[in-house]
Amino acid sequence: MQLSNIEIVNFRCFGEGAKGFELSLNPGLTALVGENDAGKTAVVDALRFVLGTTDQEWFRLEDSDFYGESREIRIVCKFETLSATDKRAFVEYLTHGEGTDDEPVLYVSWTATNTGETYRGRAYRRVEVHAGMKGDGPTIAPEARDLLRCTYLRPLRDAEQALSSGRGSRLSQVLQRTEAIKDAGQPYDSTGTIDSETLSNLSILGIGDLANALIQKHQGVESARGSIDSHLGNLALAAEGIKSTIDVSGATDPDGVRLRRLLEKLNLSLSGKGKLGLGSNNLLFMACELLLLAKEEAGSRMLLIEEPESHLDAQRQLRAMAFLQDQAKDKGIQVIVTTHSPNLASAIDLNNIVMIRKGRAFSMAQGQTELEPSDYRFLQRFLDVTKANLFFARGVMIVEGDAENILLPTLAKLIGRDFTEYGVSIVNVGGVGLRRYARIFHRKATTDGNGQIGIPVACVTDMDVMPDCAPTIIGKMKEGQQWPPKNSNRRWRAKRDFTGQDQLRDHRKQLTSKTDGQCVKTFVSDEWTLEYDLALGRKGDDGQFSGGLAKDVYIAACLAEKDEAIHAGQEDVKAVRQSASEQFTLLSQKAVAADGCTAQEVIASHVYAMFAKDSVSKAVAAQYLAERLLKKARDGKLTEADLRKRLPRYLLRAIKYVTSAGSTSLGSASVAEEAKDV
Repeated sequence: MQLSNIEIVNFRCFGEGAKGFELSLNPGLTALVGENDAGKTAVVDALRFVLGTTDQEWFRLEDSDFYGESREIRIVCKFETLSATDKRAFVEYLTHGEGTDDEPVLYVSWTATNTGETYRGRAYRRVEVHAGMKGDGPTIAPEARDLLRCTYLRPLRDAEQALSSGRGSRLSQVLQRTEAIKDAGQPYDSTGTIDSETLSNLSILGIGDLANALIQKHQGVESARGSIDSHLGNLALAAEGIKSTIDVSGATDPDGVRLRRLLEKLNLSLSGKGKLGLGSNNLLFMACELLLLAKEEAGSRMLLIEEPESHLDAQRQLRAMAFLQDQAKDKGIQVIVTTHSPNLASAIDLNNIVMIRKGRAFSMAQGQTELEPSDYRFLQRFLDVTKANLFFARGVMIVEGDAENILLPTLAKLIGRDFTEYGVSIVNVGGVGLRRYARIFHRKATTDGNGQIGIPVACVTDMDVMPDCAPTIIGKMKEGQQWPPKNSNRRWRAKRDFTGQDQLRDHRKQLTSKTDGQCVKTFVSDEWTLEYDLALGRKGDDGQFSGGLAKDVYIAACLAEKDEAIHAGQEDVKAVRQSASEQFTLLSQKAVAADGCTAQEVIASHVYAMFAKDSVSKAVAAQYLAERLLKKARDGKLTEADLRKRLPRYLLRAIKYVTSAGSTSLGSASVAEEAKDV
């Protein structure tokens, strides 16, 4: 049987109506991801209250478990794909007639009522468990509820303690369900001959019975019993003839009880070189629990794990998650995990990920998002740990290059919008797949803001239309060469290829339409590319540009060109910086308007020409630029207000939007407001 749906009302962060919680689950493994306090643990604890756990743990409802001023919690679990054994076990609790094939389902409706009464000095809360979708079926008997118990692995668990010997130990529970323990071997025959072959063929109970017999017949025990009888003879009357008997406690108990007691004496531990730590013991614990679940023939085969990454290094996390997914698929075990690990999230099938945000569940499964089947295949290959952090962020910025990945967090920090403080993750998709990553956040069949994830997602991309003066400056054309026609094989475009502002506006709309929608907004560079726009700055109402960070970008490019020589000790950083500063001064003095471009556009084009060289890495230049801007800010040479005036508008808008997670709504009505200048 598989849990297919859970509905939670008035429990902790979940209210009722539109604030209630509902989650549909696929068979196999489901990973609940999201930031802290989103509601992941509340979902797991709701299941623990309704189903109970195999370790028989009991935990008490508190006033804080009731949402707001509510006095009744209601949790409904729906189980489907029941086996023939399940149907027999729950026959009087099943609901029929829901599906076309009339396969029965099992609803478990759990309610807790805060009566306001006290019992023995404690608050009394009435808990009832009924069958039926509305809880209008019969009360589910304790024997049936025992079959629903799930296995729960708490976060920061003490695996070594859990696998140690003792009454009700987890190891004894696993071994009792193992056929090789229950059925293998022969019982002890007190009348037979004990030889090596007989000993090797004894069952666990047989070994226990033999041990009991040997203890009873041991010379020391017999001697002690004889001494006791001697003293007893001096105390009793001659005619009574009473004697003592020494037995092993529990030797005559039923077989099941004796087997359990024997198994509870066993410890499970690891052997290896040196002392193995918490991570290895947790793997052992998981292996033990999976073995136990695989032996279940009826009822729930559910494993709840909070933070399986606890105590595991990155490689073991990936291996453990791959094994859990395989076990869920091959053995029919249902696994629900909560995690804060991008490493784990990157290893989980996207269809099995559910993002929990502000008390709502957003499944990433096909049919729930606007991702196409080809998108799922693409993301399964390329959604690595560096990108999976998007599932845990309050805001996401998707960029197409290393330069943006390096620079934008620095720029945001310098204008008072530090991504770390605002919980923003930056995802570098490397020039491909921008649309695919953006559509992770597009929900299917959403007509209003209530169905949206609500995480502000900013996609930053280049306009890729250069000014008319740039082709000759960066070497795409020779001076005086005739302009190549549009239908040629050239891959670059300039403004003169577009007829007026309308065509440029249409080109921009085409770029934004690929990713825009719901809480995802695309921010296209104002003019050409990141480096060019940073050098050019912001266009004023008079049509002139602010000059931006042209000198800083140029110096960073020169440093990037000499980077290897600098690190080899062949060039001095200060000398390279001074030379670059002088070159930029000469460049600025010589620059004049040309080809319909202003002098500032000519300067910015010359700055970008540095990046057209194979010897200049945009990523390395971005690193030098980030360091330069941070130093200028520390030295008081670059203020927050000054930088805001010099940065391109599209970067300011993108940074403000992605740090707007506190907005009550991020639907289309508020996008325009959030996109205004910082």
